[in-house]
Amino acid sequence: MTSTQPLNTSDTATQDTLTNAGKRTIRMEIDAVTALLDRIDAAFTQACELILNGRGRVIVLGIGKSGHIARKIAATLASTGTPSFFVHPGEASHGDFGMITGDDIVIAISNSGKAPEITPLLPLLKRKSIPIIAMTGKPDSPLGSIADVVLDTHVQLEACPLDLAPTSSTTATLVMGDALAMALLEARGFTQEQFAFAHPGGTLGKRLLTKVEDIMHSGDALPTVALDTPIKQALLTISEKGLGITAVIDERQQLKGVFTDGDLRRALDKNIDITHTPTQQVMSKHPTTMPIGSMAVDALNIMEEKTITTLVIVDEQQCPVGVIHMHDILKAGLV
Repeated sequence: MTSTQPLNTSDTATQDTLTNAGKRTIRMEIDAVTALLDRIDAAFTQACELILNGRGRVIVLGIGKSGHIARKIAATLASTGTPSFFVHPGEASHGDFGMITGDDIVIAISNSGKAPEITPLLPLLKRKSIPIIAMTGKPDSPLGSIADVVLDTHVQLEACPLDLAPTSSTTATLVMGDALAMALLEARGFTQEQFAFAHPGGTLGKRLLTKVEDIMHSGDALPTVALDTPIKQALLTISEKGLGITAVIDERQQLKGVFTDGDLRRALDKNIDITHTPTQQVMSKHPTTMPIGSMAVDALNIMEEKTITTLVIVDEQQCPVGVIHMHDILKAGLV
């Protein structure tokens, strides 16, 4: 019985061997991706047009390492405006083929072009008149021969020193899938808002979708006092609402200023009578505000720029309709 001795990674020669292997792998994969530039051609355009003119979804097939790449390509397409999902070829032979309709388009991925799990499905797809886009390193393979469009993803060598493990070939296929997805995104005029709707649970989606009215304190939770309200009463309003601020309004409900904890400290430093002095004498007269309908992420940017923790939200008549606090932005997951 033999045992494998661990490498002595403190040895300089061993360290050089490891780093050289890593750099060689990256260079070989860069070369494989660079070679794709000449293959963004008429076939690529035809594949894009097939998908753009399609009435159904894009179904992506792949097995093994190509299956992992296929899942990622399907996910990228779906998140950028092209309805798509992955179907496992083995499961397709046992019932999941029913997930594919006559309106769909299939992207079949196989570096060899003859994966035994995919090949039996090809005649069935043809019988249903479903267009097939092949991503393969062997355009003259069974897959390439039957496909309506072939996207050539062949590589000269795998980055694996044995030229066996899928490395350069899977990278090239992944990049071709990204190129296809981005070309379709641009052709559809896909917007940031549409992207956000496809990612509503993530921070990016929340930042692109959440407006100030979605998280602001309004109605009974909105702290307001009149101009002639005594400072002591304004302080009670601040304490009751718990936001560290109150809007100060005139008889037309328009915002004239804000009174904050900081304004109170400054008033106390001047020995001002808080029981009888009206709030308008100590309020901040030019507060930072945002209009209703603004994006919450813009409110965050303003608060960071001004080094403040609260913003008053106003309507078209400059009447306060809400207050947004930094804690509300943090709670909403926008940071």
